[in-house]
Amino acid sequence: MREWTPEQIAAEAGARLVQPPPRGAAGPARAVVDSRQAGSGDLFVGLRGQHADGGEFAPAALAAGAWGVLIGDWLKAPDGDGAVLAAPDPLAALQRLARAWRRELGARTVGVTGSTGKTSTKDILAALLAPHVATVASPANLNTEIGLPLAILGAPPGTEALVLEMAMRGRDQIAELTAIAEPDAGVIVNVGPVHLQLMGSLEAIAAAKAELIRDMPPGGTAVIPAGERLLEAHLRDDLDIVTFGAGGDVRLVEVRDGGRVAIDARGERIELELSYTQAHNRLNTLAAVAAALAIGVRPAGRVEVPFSAMRGERIDLPNGVAVVDDCYNANPMSMRAALDELAVTGTGRRVAVLGDMLELGERELDFHREVGAHAAQRGVDLLVTVGPLAAAMLDAYDGEGHAVADAGEAAALLPELVEPGDTVLVKASRGVGLEVVAAALGEAAG
Repeated sequence: MREWTPEQIAAEAGARLVQPPPRGAAGPARAVVDSRQAGSGDLFVGLRGQHADGGEFAPAALAAGAWGVLIGDWLKAPDGDGAVLAAPDPLAALQRLARAWRRELGARTVGVTGSTGKTSTKDILAALLAPHVATVASPANLNTEIGLPLAILGAPPGTEALVLEMAMRGRDQIAELTAIAEPDAGVIVNVGPVHLQLMGSLEAIAAAKAELIRDMPPGGTAVIPAGERLLEAHLRDDLDIVTFGAGGDVRLVEVRDGGRVAIDARGERIELELSYTQAHNRLNTLAAVAAALAIGVRPAGRVEVPFSAMRGERIDLPNGVAVVDDCYNANPMSMRAALDELAVTGTGRRVAVLGDMLELGERELDFHREVGAHAAQRGVDLLVTVGPLAAAMLDAYDGEGHAVADAGEAAALLPELVEPGDTVLVKASRGVGLEVVAAALGEAAG
């Protein structure tokens, strides 16, 4: 937005320009919603929350050197140098501004959603695209009705590809994000029992994810898992439907040492050298390859992926213990995938520290028992459950097991149980806070 005038920014946002910035000031380079992050060249957007109105922090943002502020039109214009824009709904204004900037960029845009693995797929796709086109991907967890606009507005002029993660907590949320992003390609990584407590059924979850398919512009590409019947009713004739995985349009045909793989993409052979070997991430790679091809990029060669933190990150400690830090989130699908990976790559004893999986609805205990049974089938030597729901995993697990109430107890217990040479998987829903376990193991190792 550097080249946009204050009047243009206000018009695109549907806001009123109350006060212009100092004469000659270039437009903002990004938008922020936290006044503590506001600095030179930023547009601070004050959003109204349940307990406070972010617009009240506009004076602090201007004092920090922000280009300007966008606040609710019910607030008094703050004192200070910088532009002041007022809108009846600052969030809607932020979203309108992001859509306008996405159009101005003209970047080829991919929206990525799914019950699990969407962040890793986003990371992989960005790595596939980056050697070929100027690429910007959603940073961290900017994947909501607030975060996605911030990700778009942070893309600099000259961006040729946007990879945007889309989170879903209920109906109409993917639709809202799709309306902002207007993606050329949409990826649904999978459909699984996540947010069941809110959505009620897998069919409802699939329908919510499929809002991406429903609302994409005609002529785009929808990338979906091969054989996913829950999505069949939502497909459109005016989209190119590309399936990935076993039996799909984009499938893995060869796996060699060193992360080298060969992929068949509708008859075209693509060879890659991946910086990772996890089976679930190879599947995510197929989805990413399909999306890259959909926007005109043919991936090739070495693919180095800096995966987001706490998503299967392996940490080799000085005492010979390996910690697989996968505690950012969890659901039945990702738990099974993580246990499968532990079985294949774990050295020494295989130790699993598994916490509650949240928002699973009426069958929550059954889902936890199924994970316990899977841990037994995959040869886990020691299972430590964290939380009241995860304790049910021990009902179906016949090895050495311990149940603790919370992450703090687990952090105190694990250093006493773990031995040199063990591989320790740490995984739970975000609300359990199991990162303290990984930290405790690191501290114990010196």
